[in-house]
Amino acid sequence: MFLGSVGRHSPRLRSSYIGISNYLRGGRTASLRSRFPSYRAFHRQPCLREQTQVPTSHASLLERYKKAVEFPPATHDFESFLSQAAAGQEVTLHGYLGNRADLSKKLSFVRLTDPTMKHNVQLVSFAKNDAFEKLKALSTNSPVAVKGKVQAKKGKGSDAEKSDAWEVHVEEIHPLNDFPKDIIITPETVFSPEQRYLQLRSDSELRDALRFRAQVHNVCKEELEQCRPGFVEIETPLLFKSTPEGAREFLVPTRRRGLAYALPQSPQQYKQILMASGIPRYYQFARCFRDEDLRADRQPEFTQLDLEMSFATGEDVMRTVEGVIRRLWSKLMKDPVPSGPFRRLSYQEAMSRYGSDKPDTRFGMEIYRIDYLLPVDLVNKITPLTEPIVEIFKLENSENDPAATSKFISEFLDSPAGAPFNNNPEGGPGIFVYDAKKPLCGLQPFGFEAAEHVEDLLEPDHGDLIVIQARKRAPFSGGSTPIGDLRRALHSAAVASEFKPAPTGFEFQWIVDFPLFSPSSDSEPGQGGAAGISSTHHPFTAPKSAADVDMLLTDPTQAVADHYDLVVNGVELGGGSRRIHDAAVQEFILRDILQMKPERLADFTHLLDALRAGCPPHAGLALGFDRLVAVMLGKESVRDVIAFPKTGKGGEDAMVKAPSPMTEEALETYHLLLREN
Repeated sequence: MFLGSVGRHSPRLRSSYIGISNYLRGGRTASLRSRFPSYRAFHRQPCLREQTQVPTSHASLLERYKKAVEFPPATHDFESFLSQAAAGQEVTLHGYLGNRADLSKKLSFVRLTDPTMKHNVQLVSFAKNDAFEKLKALSTNSPVAVKGKVQAKKGKGSDAEKSDAWEVHVEEIHPLNDFPKDIIITPETVFSPEQRYLQLRSDSELRDALRFRAQVHNVCKEELEQCRPGFVEIETPLLFKSTPEGAREFLVPTRRRGLAYALPQSPQQYKQILMASGIPRYYQFARCFRDEDLRADRQPEFTQLDLEMSFATGEDVMRTVEGVIRRLWSKLMKDPVPSGPFRRLSYQEAMSRYGSDKPDTRFGMEIYRIDYLLPVDLVNKITPLTEPIVEIFKLENSENDPAATSKFISEFLDSPAGAPFNNNPEGGPGIFVYDAKKPLCGLQPFGFEAAEHVEDLLEPDHGDLIVIQARKRAPFSGGSTPIGDLRRALHSAAVASEFKPAPTGFEFQWIVDFPLFSPSSDSEPGQGGAAGISSTHHPFTAPKSAADVDMLLTDPTQAVADHYDLVVNGVELGGGSRRIHDAAVQEFILRDILQMKPERLADFTHLLDALRAGCPPHAGLALGFDRLVAVMLGKESVRDVIAFPKTGKGGEDAMVKAPSPMTEEALETYHLLLREN
């Protein structure tokens, strides 16, 4: 109802007020009283119009709050103040009080920090007005509005820094809130996740990370929107439906019995539908949700820079993303990005040379296969496997000190980090320290011929560590091999113990030519088909070539995907693929290759209908935005670049206590029943 045109004594307006009053006095009141104790307490008191006296404590509380409501606006932000200040100028500034120094009973100094907490100015207060006593009554860190007159600081010459050349003589101070005296903030204070707001307030590095994150967001937008044709930013729904794409979902129950939404693992299906809708290029900073185990680089809810391009191939997408990365590094980073296309490694090459599909290639330690060279007795000592694959790498010791190498590897293998490798059911690692003073330089178990070949292959120096590891004779699958995991763990331990210097710079590369399908895993839900295989990326990924299309009829596990991951320094920044744009082929993959049940296949009807409507070829990618910012800032965890992250304990938000228990009322509303395990 629009009330602005109704007269003050309008019968219509009066009847509306009476109706509201009668409603509150009726059955609705009983409901409110039962749900809100404070409502019951309030209604035990006389109606506000009938009260003759407000309790003194309430009156003083509201009087103080009233003054904070009507505070004066700032005349300057601190940056403009520091650059434009002039002696005698009247200013009003907003900010937080620092520690106060009382020089006498009539003179106090205190720093005022601006709302961004990046700048500060000195306040001087004299006992000539009530501002002096107000200031002395306020706690450090309290927010205030200050009126005063600008003066040049005494003892500052013409070469004084602008940030410290002026002070403000306080004439009025308006307390806006009081900071509790029982909370102590120092640069060394580490607050628990329950007090994340205090950690943000006390930790300038965290606040700077959030500002940097905003800059990264803006630069990405600039690059994508200056492309021709430009990308269009489009928001896709967060309330989606459950579809088997490869990760566990979060369900959102509804009041409609038996019906629930699912939070999207990604906007994958919506963005493909946009391609069928005539949108040539799409992007968004998308919120995504996956109910999976937490690691340093994972959160149950996260942000990705999602994009899709119609009439495009994977080459077009990779070229576009390289443009985004180059603009980010040129604008925000000191380290340059290599010119020209990023290096490319096939999945098979990355797994064989580095034992990982997201290798950090900066520190070498390349892996070589040597099982065909080794004597049988050596192989039998390191593994119970029959006819295993055995691989080797070296860790250099720049000090050429075999004793230091032996000490380092012993400490590693005895530590919790080494336990998984010692307990590997396929056999623990074989460890050798290359020592020029020993027979065959410490490689006696290899035998003369194999030792000579190892020396030609690795070119070890005095004190280098040589490691061999066995694995089953089987095609590569998954994201790493045992020796790849050992390579990464050993290097991390070497850096942590200062046995090796930390690598520097950024090495970007595309990992390409992944298998289109991989064996199903008990630990991952996959797509829920009955074929014993799952899509390596997701079920919408296209085969790479015509030959790979033919493989779908003969041996799908041999088909290569047009799938590409962007990797830097051992971190997967994002992944993408060319999509299947033909509805019949997409249905064939889901029904005949993955062998989804008819009811699960029906979950994709909306996508198949869109593809059937003349959808053009299209390709896309999603960059993990949290990971991207963390890598740019050199952070180990994405939690350091997220304002309110979840903890590693069950994905909890310790600050707000989420997830929270469901009440009986909520269970009833959403037709849910808790079942005992």
